[in-house]
Amino acid sequence: MDLKINERIDDLEINNLKIIQNKNWFCFGVDSVILTGFAKEIHRNSRVLDLGSGNGVLGLLLSAKIENVKITGVEVQEEVAEMARRSILLNKLEDKIEIININVKDFYTDIKYDAVVTNPPYKEYNTGATNENKVKLISRHEVEGTLEDFICTASKALKDKGAMYMINRPERIVDIFEYCRKYDLEPKEIRLVYSKINSKPTLVLIKAVKYANRYLKVREPLYIYKENGEYSDEILKIYNKI
Repeated sequence: MDLKINERIDDLEINNLKIIQNKNWFCFGVDSVILTGFAKEIHRNSRVLDLGSGNGVLGLLLSAKIENVKITGVEVQEEVAEMARRSILLNKLEDKIEIININVKDFYTDIKYDAVVTNPPYKEYNTGATNENKVKLISRHEVEGTLEDFICTASKALKDKGAMYMINRPERIVDIFEYCRKYDLEPKEIRLVYSKINSKPTLVLIKAVKYANRYLKVREPLYIYKENGEYSDEILKIYNKI
């Protein structure tokens, strides 16, 4: 497959899957991989919606972790969506994954999904450094869609008792809970992610279920690294290394 300028093909190290990435854009990180580990409980034969799909990494990884899954990715940036489609073709997964180029807040379908996964932009608009190129800016900041937009669309797309799996920053927990309840998604599980023991949490995983009863389970912490700087055993398992 011919690559465009600044593109490369990376090995996802599961099921021989590959992904096309542009080094000047937003390449996936450990947060996306952690989210697929959190969402691996999604049942086989499920229909899954990936909101803010970016280069398509969540869909590619979930296609390997969940049997007979059907995934729809929604990505606002045309050039990024096109790159994700080429990764799908590269892996011959056209029958499992599709990418729709539309703003999350404008997405609507009569189809009801069993689950939603989302790794939305973490930063509110006009906060933090904004001197990035346009693609990175939209990927990291709420330029084209707010946290509320993502949660609202997730709720509309889900079946009753369907689940949303999200990764975000701990400082957004209150906002996430507020918007979830506003749109009939009840937070059911929360798990904080730490770089290593005795560090501050850097990420949070949240599962919310549509029209569920009120009961929140706080799961044990997830540590990315051991004290010696190597990946923890749980992270290695998520990466299919052990």
